Amino acid sequence: MSEKPPAMAAQNTKFLIRALGGPLEAATAPLPRLTSPTQVLINIRAVGLNPADHKMITAGHRVASYPMTPGLDGSGVVQQVGDEVENVQVGDEVMGCFVTGDVGASFQAYAFVDSWRVGRKPVALSFEEAASLGVSYMTAVMGLSIGLTAPVPFLHHGPTGILRSGSVLVLGGSSALGAASIQLLKLSLPECRILTTVSPRHKPLVEGLGVDAVINRSSTTIAQDVKSATEGRGVDAILDAVGAGASQRDIFDAFNLNGPRRYAQVWTGDEEIGVPDGVNSITFRSRDVGTLQGGHSIMSALERLLEEGRYKLPLPVRVVGKGLEGIEAGIELIGKGVSGEKLVVTL
Repeated sequence: MSEKPPAMAAQNTKFLIRALGGPLEAATAPLPRLTSPTQVLINIRAVGLNPADHKMITAGHRVASYPMTPGLDGSGVVQQVGDEVENVQVGDEVMGCFVTGDVGASFQAYAFVDSWRVGRKPVALSFEEAASLGVSYMTAVMGLSIGLTAPVPFLHHGPTGILRSGSVLVLGGSSALGAASIQLLKLSLPECRILTTVSPRHKPLVEGLGVDAVINRSSTTIAQDVKSATEGRGVDAILDAVGAGASQRDIFDAFNLNGPRRYAQVWTGDEEIGVPDGVNSITFRSRDVGTLQGGHSIMSALERLLEEGRYKLPLPVRVVGKGLEGIEAGIELIGKGVSGEKLVVTL
C-alpha cells in the first residue's frame, strides 16, 4: 500500500538509555539523514519487544557505547528512499528488522536502515501485528540454514542445504523464534517430522502450526518422551530456541545415535551452551543474515510468504501500551518471562 506519507516532524524522538541499566528516557534529536543510496527512512508506527532488548538495557549485551537506542523489530511508513532502492517506495507501509544503537534502531520516531531489511506490510495486518514479525523470522532462517544446514528454498538463490528429511526437535515452540522455526521447517522440509517442547497450555498453539508431536517441557523424562514419539529412534537434530540445553541436559539423550546429532543454539549473549561428546553444536544469530547466500532477499521473501498464506503470525500479539510508558512496561514483563505471545508497543 503506497500513499503520501504524513509530513515529517521537525525533530526526531528517541527512547534511549544513557548508561547500563537505564532508565529509558525520551530525548529529542535531529532528524536522521540517509547516508547511502540503498537506505530507507521510516516513520515508526509500532515496535515489537524482544528478550534481546531487555538484555541490552539491563546487562549491556550488544552495546558498544552510550547513549544507546534499543529496538530490533518495528513497522511504519517509508518517508524517504535512496536513489538505488527498488523494493519499496515513499508511502509504503513496511515491516522491518532494525539495528540497535542509534539511527537504525526502532525505538524512535524515525529510523533508517538498508532497504533489504524491510518488506511491504500486507494490507490485512495492522502495524502492531507487522511489528511482531521480523526478528523471529530472520533468526529462524539462520537457525535452519546455518544451524541445521536445511534448505531455505523461499529465499532467492538461498542455500540448498544438506539436511533433507529425518526429524527435528524444536525446544521452546511457544517462543517467537520457536513458532517461526516450526513454520519454516514445514516449508523447507515437508517430509521432516517436527517435535517441540512447550507447556501444556501452549499445546493448541503449536499444534496449529503443524507440529507432529508435542512434548511437555516440564517432563522429567523428555528424552524418553521424544524417543516414544519417534518409534524409539530419537531425533536427528535439535533447534534450541530458548537456551533450554543449559539446564535441561537430558535433552541431549534424545538424539538418534545413528543421525547427525546436530544441536543448533540461538545466540543469546550468554555463554555458549556446552554439549556432550559426539554432538555437533552450531550457534546462529540474526545479525549474520547479511552474509547468508540469498540473505538480502529475506524480507521480500517474508512479504511473499505472508501474501500467499504460507506463513502467519508466529504468536498472538499483545499491545502493552504506547510510547515510552508502553516500552517500559513491556521490557519489565519480558524480564519476568513471557511465552505464547508477542509484546508490542504503539508509537
